[in-house]
Amino acid sequence: MAKPLFSNGFTIETLDKMQWKRRSAEHQKQYKHFLKAADKNKVLKQLPNLHEEAFSQIDCLQCAACCKNYSPRFKTPDIKRISKLMRMKESAFIDTYLNLDTEGDYVVKTTPCPFLGADNFCSIYDDRPSDCQRFPYTDEDVILKRPQLTLKNSEFCPAVFVVMEKLLAAGT
Repeated sequence: MAKPLFSNGFTIETLDKMQWKRRSAEHQKQYKHFLKAADKNKVLKQLPNLHEEAFSQIDCLQCAACCKNYSPRFKTPDIKRISKLMRMKESAFIDTYLNLDTEGDYVVKTTPCPFLGADNFCSIYDDRPSDCQRFPYTDEDVILKRPQLTLKNSEFCPAVFVVMEKLLAAGT
């Protein structure tokens, strides 16, 4: 049996998708206040363990909500690496797959991500953008430095939800 992630004994499996999403929506104000007032050093010390604990319970291949609803930024090194992998000119790769967003970043034209397979596997996994490699940032300071991103991610990523719930419970 999976180890409970929450003090009430729930595992991520026992919290179905709608329950944790509803709970995350209900806790957005608490998350926002926590992220603003948190003791950065204490939180950063806890993140590696909380990240590992969350991902010991969550199988990203069962979810893939990030790839279905979100686009990473494709930075110049990502574009160079992936276009080379795909044996495309960088300009052709950009024209085929990417758009510039309002912040001037390259993002995928379509959702779900064109590199996501029906089995939730990524066809460019080993060469994926750095944003994808780092997502959902639950083991790094981005969780505190970019609170709006953390709040957004907690709405669709169960790992962010788990980490935020654990941080709230610890009162750090």
